[in-house]
Amino acid sequence: MNRAADAREVRDPVSPDQIRNVVLVGPTGAGKTALFDRLVAATVPGRRPREIHEPSLALSVASVERNGVFVNVLDTPGHPDFVGEVRAGLRAADAALFVVSAVDGLDEATRLLWRECEVLGMPRAVAVTRLDGARGDFQSTVAMCQRTFGDAQPLQVPVMGGGSVVGTLNLLRRTVRDHTGEEPVHRDPDATEAGLIDEQRGALIESVIEESEDESLLERYLGGEEIDLEAVVADLRTAVATARFFPVLPTHAPNGVGVDDVFDLIERGFPSPVSSRIPAVYTPVGADFGEVTCDPDGPLVAEVVRTTTDPYVGRLSLVRVFSGTLRPDDPVHVSGHLSQFAGRSLEGHGDHDSDDERVGPLSASLGDEMRPKSAAIAGDIALVAKISGVETSDTLSGKDKPALVEPWVLPEPLLPVAIHAKSKGDEDKLGTALQRIVAEDVTMRLEHNPETHQVVLWAMGPAHVDQLISALRDRFHVEVEVEQLRTSLRETFTRSVEVQGRLVKQSGGHGQYAVCKIQVEPLERGSGFEFVDKVVGGAVPRQFIPSVEKGARAQLEKGVLAGYPCVDVRVTLLDGKAHSVDSSDMAFQTAAAQALREAANESTVSLLEPIDAVDITVADEALGSVLADLRGRRGQVHGTEPGELAGYTVVHAEVPQYELSRYPIDLRSVSHGTGTFTRAFVRYDYMPAQLSREVAARDGERSA
Repeated sequence: MNRAADAREVRDPVSPDQIRNVVLVGPTGAGKTALFDRLVAATVPGRRPREIHEPSLALSVASVERNGVFVNVLDTPGHPDFVGEVRAGLRAADAALFVVSAVDGLDEATRLLWRECEVLGMPRAVAVTRLDGARGDFQSTVAMCQRTFGDAQPLQVPVMGGGSVVGTLNLLRRTVRDHTGEEPVHRDPDATEAGLIDEQRGALIESVIEESEDESLLERYLGGEEIDLEAVVADLRTAVATARFFPVLPTHAPNGVGVDDVFDLIERGFPSPVSSRIPAVYTPVGADFGEVTCDPDGPLVAEVVRTTTDPYVGRLSLVRVFSGTLRPDDPVHVSGHLSQFAGRSLEGHGDHDSDDERVGPLSASLGDEMRPKSAAIAGDIALVAKISGVETSDTLSGKDKPALVEPWVLPEPLLPVAIHAKSKGDEDKLGTALQRIVAEDVTMRLEHNPETHQVVLWAMGPAHVDQLISALRDRFHVEVEVEQLRTSLRETFTRSVEVQGRLVKQSGGHGQYAVCKIQVEPLERGSGFEFVDKVVGGAVPRQFIPSVEKGARAQLEKGVLAGYPCVDVRVTLLDGKAHSVDSSDMAFQTAAAQALREAANESTVSLLEPIDAVDITVADEALGSVLADLRGRRGQVHGTEPGELAGYTVVHAEVPQYELSRYPIDLRSVSHGTGTFTRAFVRYDYMPAQLSREVAARDGERSA
């Protein structure tokens, strides 16, 4: 972050009614960051938008003031691998501006995100970009939005000139905002422009009136009565703020066309935090916290929506304040209970509560700059420095009344990648670096697999993996290499076999002697291990029978063929021999282990692989491709059913984990971006013989 702007103090809002929080969302390449830059430049004297925009990989925030309204604009990545940043932006915002390219249109991820906002009841609007493209057409884009989003109508239409956008026509007020000069001006439309306005104005007014709380208004309008324009505008603002009407605005970031229209919509149409939904709030032990309202004088309840490390100021936390006021140097209670809401333990995200933290300096973000803030009131968003003990999704609250905000819905990382440190020096630093990244990025899951002895990063996709490895290298100076992911397999006996283990060693002095004859039998899946003693006549002294069981258990845990734990077997001790001097506990343990190794070969032992229950939600047009792909993965489809969304089907299947290591990438490809899935372990089952032999040959040395 650039600290050059520190000297420029910013005014802070004194009431939540002055605040608007809006997030820009949409596909990669739609022009979100270009529009974000233009919105910032329009409100900050002397600031110029960047000319070249790389695809954004992280959430960016700009806090600006216009006409006495304090607007926090959040820019999000469009790549589906970084949906976690989008979810964080949605939690911080009270309204969403969908940025849609007139050239490329909508992708499936954007359609699903619209439906997610619909479930949340979040107000939405559409900004159309790239209207100067060879295939860019505003009316076609509006029609596409109406088919996908519902009641979406343009408030303005673009004026084209010389292959570019040179202005907008305001359909309600019948005016033109002309950008052909050095500064935009308002003027009356010419005859051609007036005709364009008249063609589309009626449909807009009808759509607005249909959402009016005055049920007689539409009937009066259709009857020819002239409706007061200000009444229509008031109904429009109400319909937008309550997510019943979705304006469409043409924009052109290179020359700023549409920027003022976007700001007008944000200021007058989108709701303030006062009328926005506050997430569920509990006490840290899960009890009812009581009513929470957007009141600066209420108890402090704030949530960390993103954390990162700045080379100049250290740990930075982006915080949305829901209630109360956050001030520098205030003591706060920090609470994080991700596992409580996830329903399982999450490595790197242990439950924690602390009263030892103080609020560091507050800043208003301006993209790549930070400007000091004196306080952050309810409804506001601020950067907080130097709170070392907080993680993304943690709650900040007063020490006298600790709170816990229910975290937003976290996407499940489903792409596993195994890594190892490139050198001994990197190995020493890797653990600390991973813990810091996990604390920042809740869409990454860290796993130390005790069976395969691998460090596994669970990520959202290949681009997310690349970002994580780059962060390890560039921020923490840790070089890592990707290695082949190993699956946690099991071994089991497939048929009954009798074998003898014999340990006879004489090397002068005290020797070792133990002989045990055992029978190994397969059991049903999930039965575990059974030990049966059938020795008669004291062939094996009673004190050494537990030694045989102990030795058998130890060898089964290490594996008998390829080095994987051997499960679901019964070991029966049938007979044996002992020596009055040379027999011992360890000797019989060793003999039992030797007997099991002698019993194991390709004809008696098979590998078991973990099987996952997989539920895939996919658009109907891609269903056939997904089913064919599942067959190629040895998947067993158990059924399908209609999805919650029209035009989608849910496929219920069981698939070996061995076949799922790249499934997030492959599903995205075969479903053309429409597919999502969940997975959960259900059982172990036999691995095909040929694949079993390949794995046994590859991993056989692990049993040494």
